[in-house]
Amino acid sequence: MLTGAGESPTYPIIRKIGFADLKDAAAKGIDDFWVMPTHAIFLAIIYPLVGLVVTCMILRYDVMPLLFPLVAGFALIGPFAAIGLYELSRQREKGVDVWEHAFRGLRSRSLVGIAALGMVLMIVFLIWLTTAQWLYQSLFGYGSPESIGQFLSDILTTSEGWILIIAGNGIGFLFAVLVLTISVVSFPLLLDRDVSAMVAMHTSIRAVLRNPLMMAAWGLFVAVTLVIGSLPFFFGLAVVLPVLAHSTWHLYRKVVEPEPQGRGTGTA
Repeated sequence: MLTGAGESPTYPIIRKIGFADLKDAAAKGIDDFWVMPTHAIFLAIIYPLVGLVVTCMILRYDVMPLLFPLVAGFALIGPFAAIGLYELSRQREKGVDVWEHAFRGLRSRSLVGIAALGMVLMIVFLIWLTTAQWLYQSLFGYGSPESIGQFLSDILTTSEGWILIIAGNGIGFLFAVLVLTISVVSFPLLLDRDVSAMVAMHTSIRAVLRNPLMMAAWGLFVAVTLVIGSLPFFFGLAVVLPVLAHSTWHLYRKVVEPEPQGRGTGTA
């Protein structure tokens, strides 16, 4: 599933980009969102999710220590969750009826590669949750807080809490860098061309290595907008997530050289 089969893989050519390209990708993403508003889909997901979290907290299930890792970890699987929105931007770019043909571009081989790469991101997400839980338990033990107030007091007013905040964010940053590196253009590439998941990840890594400053700026942009969209109660994500997804498609177009007509991709 990761490497594909058949002929030896060819690799797309990677461009050098600048801040103007990032700005243009974001602007085109916003334009796609206005033309194809998909916020209702995300609201249908976010409302039940928020209700579930609130219910669990009211019933005092042991979810509070993992609440922040769960929310932060959504960014790790976000590239996979946004696959349908990449396809909408791709179809709009081709000038077709995006709603009628939204998923006709998903070829069988694309689905195999997308599933394989999605599995990789899900594994990273689960490792992140396990790491976050281990870090919390190593500092506070295996018991659960008796109330939200006690939990916040433990986190904000104790030395263990500050260690948790600093170490947790540092470890989370490393997970975020890993996911950005292997997926920033992987899923759009899988939609756009007949490549394996391994080629898509390799191309994404090359894109980051060729544009380290711009990709760091993009990662910061994604992180800041996700934080803003999470306030209040995550409802802003109904707008932020579609905009980021559409923008990522256009970032892919900026970074990866178009495939030459009539022949395979080149190498760089």
